[in-house]
Amino acid sequence: MSEVAVCAQHRLPEQLGVLITGAASGIGYAQAEAFLQKGHLVYGVDLQEGNLATLAKKYPNRFSWQVADITQAAQVAHAVADCVDFTGDIHILCNTAGILDGFAPLDRTTYEQWQQVMTTNVTGMFLVTQATLPHLLAQPTSRVINMASIAGLTAGGGGIAYTTAKHAVVGFTKQLAYDYSQQGLRANAIAPGAIQTAMTASDFEGDAALAQWVADQVPIKRWAQAEEVAQFTLFLASDAADYMQGNIIPFDGGWMIR
Repeated sequence: MSEVAVCAQHRLPEQLGVLITGAASGIGYAQAEAFLQKGHLVYGVDLQEGNLATLAKKYPNRFSWQVADITQAAQVAHAVADCVDFTGDIHILCNTAGILDGFAPLDRTTYEQWQQVMTTNVTGMFLVTQATLPHLLAQPTSRVINMASIAGLTAGGGGIAYTTAKHAVVGFTKQLAYDYSQQGLRANAIAPGAIQTAMTASDFEGDAALAQWVADQVPIKRWAQAEEVAQFTLFLASDAADYMQGNIIPFDGGWMIR
């Protein structure tokens, strides 16, 4: 088999069916709009309605959504089924939903907070990916793009619960990639650093001293915008990324090289 034939075998269709969790705001919203601007069919899931209705009005024939709790298997199953009805096929899964923990160390982390962070950031990803997997594997090639964090690669990017959860996301991504490589599935994760979203809005309150301190720690001396992460997501979802598998890619302005 020629090299050209191998590449053609792993080529994605021109119009993709995309499922995005955490699509109501921040990076998830930016990812949804980026795919929609490229003409794809997108289905958004979030615990809150947020900006989902806005996207539906802006792209009435190519965006649909559902408010659902990704930590509840029955709700996930319903959302995935609705997504398949809308998109026809699922080619891309973006596991973007997640919550922070306020940088709380172990002695200030309650069991309830630990459970909430782990369940949302890890169990939710497990449930959505497991429910979506048969549809992804039904495609000649498909993509899972998980949202990790620099907190999944080092300490100091979050509190004890968040850092533990994001390390779990790293392991989940690598094993998923390993298990399904030969079935056309490509799984990678983005590890963002300082991204200006609603989740980090508190850093910009008052005189924004904390936001400035963070920017000063980044080698390129600024925060990133959600739209920048979304553009990188488009690359990982493209044919150009077919040889990338099980990678955890820092998107951090050089934070990890300090």
